[in-house]
Amino acid sequence: MSGSERERTIGATSAELWDRALRAVPGGVNSPVRSFASVGGQPFFVEKGDGAYLEDRDGRRYLDFVLSWGPLVLGHSHPVIVEALRTQIGRGTSYGAPTAEEVELAERLIRLVPGIEMVRLVNSGTEATMSALRLARAYTGRTRFLKFTGCYHGHADPFLVAAGSGVATLGLPNSPGVPEASVRDTALLPFNDLEAVEQLFDERGDELAAVFLEPVMGNAGLILPNPGFLGGLRELTEAHGALLVFDEVMTGFRVGLGGAQERFGVVPDLTTLGKVIGGGLPVGAFGGRSDIMKMVAPAGPVYQAGTLSGNPLATAAGNAQLEWLEVHDPFPELEVVGRKLVDGLLEVLEEVGIEASGRSLGSMWGVFFHSGPVSSFEDASEADIERFGRFHGEMLRRGVFLAPSPFEAGFLSVRHGEEEIEFTLSAAREAAKAVA
Repeated sequence: MSGSERERTIGATSAELWDRALRAVPGGVNSPVRSFASVGGQPFFVEKGDGAYLEDRDGRRYLDFVLSWGPLVLGHSHPVIVEALRTQIGRGTSYGAPTAEEVELAERLIRLVPGIEMVRLVNSGTEATMSALRLARAYTGRTRFLKFTGCYHGHADPFLVAAGSGVATLGLPNSPGVPEASVRDTALLPFNDLEAVEQLFDERGDELAAVFLEPVMGNAGLILPNPGFLGGLRELTEAHGALLVFDEVMTGFRVGLGGAQERFGVVPDLTTLGKVIGGGLPVGAFGGRSDIMKMVAPAGPVYQAGTLSGNPLATAAGNAQLEWLEVHDPFPELEVVGRKLVDGLLEVLEEVGIEASGRSLGSMWGVFFHSGPVSSFEDASEADIERFGRFHGEMLRRGVFLAPSPFEAGFLSVRHGEEEIEFTLSAAREAAKAVA
């Protein structure tokens, strides 16, 4: 970029950058849900983040409940993350060779997550789930697997069907370019429907390599498992020789130190992680029982590789964040804040006659414009999506940044306190009146 081009970027407003982005990037964004397609309007462009807040290129400040879609449990620019990165970047950004920090992060994940005895670091949640599926198929010698509608496991071909999140936001049940053969072995059932899972196992249990799920759905809004659902999946997979795989890319270190599997007392065979374990940098991981993980190359025949896997910047930030969480354990306090936020929002919406329901767990929360209960993606799809879009715009105008999709959970950081909750509820009271 020449000097004049750089100057043009430095001084550009959000509107100007959006015009340029639409010409240079498909849809103007590098991940679909950032486009605000389902809520109207156009995205703002971030200048900086600090604590619980973002500031855009036009100097507007927003209370942030997106938090980079989950990883920033300590908030933006937390000193322990900044210092860890500053120290590491002076030593180098990538080596293509092992580092001590990779080992430290792996050992920490093994110590904290009940279902992990060995772990492989990768670069994204998509890589983690893609690799976990390959491993599950190799271990069992089977190809078919079960996923649940609305659960998002990244954009690898076998998972890109009824995938919730950005796919649902854009109204795409799957994606062109995904061959029919790629999803032929993907079985689909509604989340929380244990009876349907039992029937599938009765009929085809000896064909199933694995059951994949978000143990707490976050890509269709926040949807909790019904009592007995996770335990029932554990019993069925054990009885039929299939693997239970928890996609904790979102819930890992968000609903508690040991993730959803610790929270609900159900230990899977394989676990995928991301988000929080990189402290805001690109990272992912898959791990599980050692007898399964020892099949991964070079220990075994299942190939998986990545030049930037275990990147020293990501491991530095991840170790710093996880160590802070271990020492301080903010999750009980975050859960109190989350309950207050959701209860307050439901009260505000009820005051103006808008039907709504919501839940919180750990540092995750969600509200549906639906009377509830919401136990599946099918339930979530019946919410008033159009009204949510208008509410989102009204909240944004009042300085509150909610996920620009009705199919995403919200997040809290340790920097979201009493003042931030009161500010949000005040803005919501005005916004609700505007869309009632």
